Amino acid sequence: MQHDKLTFEFLSTSVDQTISLGIRIATYLKGGEVIALIGELGVGKTHLIKGIAQGLAVKRFNFPQEEESARKMVTSPTFTLIQEYEGRLCLYHIDAYRLEHARQLEALGFDELCDAGGVIVVEWADRVWPLVADYDPICIHLEYASVEQERKIRMENLSPEMNELLKHIGEVT
Repeated sequence: MQHDKLTFEFLSTSVDQTISLGIRIATYLKGGEVIALIGELGVGKTHLIKGIAQGLAVKRFNFPQEEESARKMVTSPTFTLIQEYEGRLCLYHIDAYRLEHARQLEALGFDELCDAGGVIVVEWADRVWPLVADYDPICIHLEYASVEQERKIRMENLSPEMNELLKHIGEVT
């Protein structure tokens, strides 16, 4: 069923609000989604992923006995490139910062991850956009706002269901 894709904008005034937004996004996820995060260094991409991980109740894939919270466990996988977490859905957290082109992400098995039925979140997605774009991603742009802790978060390519869910974000933050 084809539907119009929508845009949602949010102003986060704290790390906790950014994480809460991630938790809210996770309640919508069904598996198979690719989420493309775009924004400068330090703008809050990893905090948003921490919220998504918390909302998916993830545990580190190979260490399910760990009781560590998702907020503490999820870090940017800059040197390993891909972190895998198990929860309600498998979460694949990819950091494309060190990649020079989309072929490198393809060589890491991106297509196979996208076919695995989990949720793929790509930090620095603009660096590998030609490959990520093929998967009709939910695009999330984060940028600094005028006040130090504030971040403008713009989400594009949302389904009507997710857009409706996010309209109520102010009621839960």
